[in-house]
Amino acid sequence: MNELRKAFHHRLDEIHGDIVRIAALVTEAIPKGTEVLLSGDLNLADVVITGDDLLDARSLEVEEKCFQVLALQAPMARDLRAVITAVHMIGEIERSGDLVVNICKAARRMYGVDLDPKLRGLIAKMGEQAHQLFNYAVTSYVESDAALAGAINDRDDVLDQLHREYIQSIFETHASHQLDLQVGVQLALIGRFYERIGDHAVNIGERVRYMITGWMPEHAGAMRVQRAEQAAMESLQIPDDYDEPEGTTFP
Repeated sequence: MNELRKAFHHRLDEIHGDIVRIAALVTEAIPKGTEVLLSGDLNLADVVITGDDLLDARSLEVEEKCFQVLALQAPMARDLRAVITAVHMIGEIERSGDLVVNICKAARRMYGVDLDPKLRGLIAKMGEQAHQLFNYAVTSYVESDAALAGAINDRDDVLDQLHREYIQSIFETHASHQLDLQVGVQLALIGRFYERIGDHAVNIGERVRYMITGWMPEHAGAMRVQRAEQAAMESLQIPDDYDEPEGTTFP
C-alpha cells in the first residue's frame, strides 16, 4: 500500500473514531435526560442542555472532514460507502442529541408536577429502550455488525408499543382529572422525543448495513417499482404476429 493510500485509510479511521466519540455523547445523555424527568434535577438539565453545544461543534468538525475526503480523495466502493455513512450518521446523532435537550426543556416546564406512578414507570421504560437502541446502533457501527444493525428495526417495536401505552395512559390520567392539559401536552411531546430517538437508531442501523453490504431497505421498494414499470411496458408491446386491421390509420 503506497503512502497516499495509507494516509487515506488513516483519515477514514480518524473519522470512524470521531463518529464513535460524538455518538458516545448522546449515549451518555439519554439516561441523564430520563433522570431529569423523574427527579426534577434542574442542575442536571442545564448540564445536558449546555453539553449539546459540544456535540454540535464536534459534529460540524467531523462533517467537514468527510467533505474533505470526498473532495480530495474521490473514494470508491466500500470506502465511499463508509464516508457517506459517516455523513448520514452525523445528522442522526446530532438530531438525537437535540431530542434529549428537548426532553430536558420539557422537564423544566413541568418542574414541580407530581406524575402518576404508571406514567413514571412508562417514562423509565421508554428511556431505557431508547438508550438501548441507540447503544445497539453505535455498537453495530463500531463492530461492523450487519446482523445487529438489521435487528434494530425489530427491537424498535418494543419502544413503539411502550409509546402507544404511554399516550393512552396520558389520556386516561387527564380524563380522571389528575393531569392538567398543558402538562399532558408536554408529556405527549416527551413520548414523541423518545420514539424519535429510536427512529434515529434504526436509521443508523440501516446506514451501517449499507456501509457493509451496499444494501438499503429502499432498494426493495425500488425493485418493486422497476418490475411494475417493466410489466406495464411489456403489456403495451405489440405482438410480432399482430395483423393491423385493414383501413386502420395512426396519426
